[in-house]
Amino acid sequence: MVVTRLLSRSPHQERTRALVKTVLYRAFMIVITVAVAWLVTGSTGDAVSIGLATNLLKTGTYYVYERVWDHISWGV
Repeated sequence: MVVTRLLSRSPHQERTRALVKTVLYRAFMIVITVAVAWLVTGSTGDAVSIGLATNLLKTGTYYVYERVWDHISWGV
């Protein structure tokens, strides 16, 4: 039954699922980026600024990247 379900699943994600995955992944990455930036700079304010700026940009690019790959059938 599980095998049948896995085989019948569409390779495309719904936009809502892709968006939720993107937001949760980027939140996790913000924490990591801020921690690394804090270790390098020693400044909490600079670390938060670096973490937020880089991850806001990466969030948008990751979402677009995922959506493009949803339209590529290679390897599916």
